[in-house]
Amino acid sequence: MGLALEGRVFEERPRDTKGDHHQGSMSHGHVGPLETNRKALRVAIFVTASVMILEVVGGFLSNSLALLSDAGHMLTDLLALLLSLVALRLSTRPPSSTKTYGFYRTEILAALVNGTTLVLVSAYILYQAYQRLVVPQAVEVRTMLGVAALGLIANGVAAMAMAKASSENLNIRGAYLHVLGDAMSSLGVIVGGVVILLTAWYWVDPIISVLICLVILRGAVTLVKDSANILLEAVPKGLALGEVVRTLRGIQGVKDLHDVHIWTIGSGFFAMSAHVLVDDVLTSRAGDILREINRRLREDHGIVHTTIQFECRNCEEGIYCDASGACVAISRVNCHDR
Repeated sequence: MGLALEGRVFEERPRDTKGDHHQGSMSHGHVGPLETNRKALRVAIFVTASVMILEVVGGFLSNSLALLSDAGHMLTDLLALLLSLVALRLSTRPPSSTKTYGFYRTEILAALVNGTTLVLVSAYILYQAYQRLVVPQAVEVRTMLGVAALGLIANGVAAMAMAKASSENLNIRGAYLHVLGDAMSSLGVIVGGVVILLTAWYWVDPIISVLICLVILRGAVTLVKDSANILLEAVPKGLALGEVVRTLRGIQGVKDLHDVHIWTIGSGFFAMSAHVLVDDVLTSRAGDILREINRRLREDHGIVHTTIQFECRNCEEGIYCDASGACVAISRVNCHDR
């Protein structure tokens, strides 16, 4: 229970309360998903490295700028996947005296880097597409088609391995978008190769590249936006601050609350802090209120880590915190003097 005593906040953690704090809820349930995510990333790294080497060789043999450009794209993706794997490993390291939340945010940083890289790579491909529209280049189509087909199959396998994890982890989603972009690039090369083989319309290749880039950019921009929102401590996507406030106001003994903060520490790991105005009650009763607050936040909104400061007189501050201001902590003496 957070009690404001002469300006200091003390925290009481009831022993019989399960899941009120993130240490207990995070220590067991994420072992399986983390190992699954690692395996998915290892598969993607192996596939991406193999296809990249294949496309470099095939690009030189066929004189295909599309394959060589895609190989450069895949080199960027390979580095991004390696970054994601490193971030995933770091995120499992325990908290320390200097990193009190541990390394959960490394996943978000990796996702931001991956999303930004996708945007830059797409811009480069768009530039190359413009160049090829101005000056079309002949290629050895059959070699290009064979290499692209192998790349499509390999990237499809990697994408399927990562599909489920990508919906649960922002870092994995960034890596998944890279692999999916590679698969789409291979598909575009195949379609363009078939059309060129039948018609000799070499301008088809850059047109397809533009379409692929537009799809990649849509996912990349969303990824960058989501990552930036997390780093800016924004309210997590899917949560509404007003609904959370209404939930807490409906708990018996809670009169009001202010200085409410809800943010994301890591993928699917939500935290909240708040000043809660309660009735002037005994400490034992306040403990019951705290347990009910944590239960409702966990079950109704998925918030697993909370820092609650109890007060018994309202503050001039509103629900939203102005960091430049301060809400005076109400001492126990003030409560009894009311």
